[in-house]
Amino acid sequence: MSTLAADTQTGTKTKPKAPRARSGSLTHRPRTGLLLVSPAVVLVAVFALAPLGVAAWISLTDFPLIGPHRFVGLKNYELLWSDPAFGRSIGFTLLYTVIVTPLILGLGYGLAVLVRSNRRGATVLRTIFFLPFIIGLSTISFVTLLEAQPSSGMLNTALEALGLTDGTTAWLVDGPLATGLIIAMVVWGTSGLTMVLLMSAMQGIPREVYESAELDGAGWWRTERHITLPMLRRAITLSTVLSVVGSLLAFPQFYILTQGGPGSDTTTAVMALWRRAFVDLQLGASAAMSLVLVLIVAAVVGLQFWLLREKD
Repeated sequence: MSTLAADTQTGTKTKPKAPRARSGSLTHRPRTGLLLVSPAVVLVAVFALAPLGVAAWISLTDFPLIGPHRFVGLKNYELLWSDPAFGRSIGFTLLYTVIVTPLILGLGYGLAVLVRSNRRGATVLRTIFFLPFIIGLSTISFVTLLEAQPSSGMLNTALEALGLTDGTTAWLVDGPLATGLIIAMVVWGTSGLTMVLLMSAMQGIPREVYESAELDGAGWWRTERHITLPMLRRAITLSTVLSVVGSLLAFPQFYILTQGGPGSDTTTAVMALWRRAFVDLQLGASAAMSLVLVLIVAAVVGLQFWLLREKD
């Protein structure tokens, strides 16, 4: 009060003092952020970066599964260029990925359109469509192995009843037939995840957008093409990346059903490096193959992100 009275008598104005900034607040947020992300950083370092570094070191040796080893430099990588089996496995894996990914995305989108509303029975359908993914590919592969037997499997019995086969088709000893059967099984078993991802994104689109399109006279196809699909770009990108990575690293379904046969007709890249490590006992060459596969997967995923990027 005395300061205010003195200022009034003298006619001067005093400038209010600015509040003092807390010096600790400038560093508090970065430290909190580092503390929150540190568990994830530790997990990535321990379970991703460290094993990758060990694999890179092993790929530079002639490391056997049992016994001593010695440093060989880039010899394992040089041998890969002259290994036709590894090249065929990479080609088959890429072909399998190109075929199965659009099928999973297409079926998942169709199922998402079918169950995205909250009408009666939609919850039951979602559960039925998602259940194969919960069961898992390994379990489904064992069931398929039993049902694809030429003499006792239900697959031949059903196709014979429909008049499509004579009931003695050997599905798993023919390369194209085995590949087609595995593709059908994988699409059925994994499209439920794509359905859930796309359905969740569809339900997040404001209803007002569809109402405006309906007032403008847009039909169902135009609405899906110009509204739904553009607004699902992120969900489609995520679904596609998951499908592609899973296809490039495919192993359990082929191991259980065909073990890479007949011959090497259904040998994937992961199965090829598994054979090199645990059948041929050449861990160094297998590590080199795994690093090449990692680079291929990274390149394919990077290309996907570039093609599916959001454009202004």
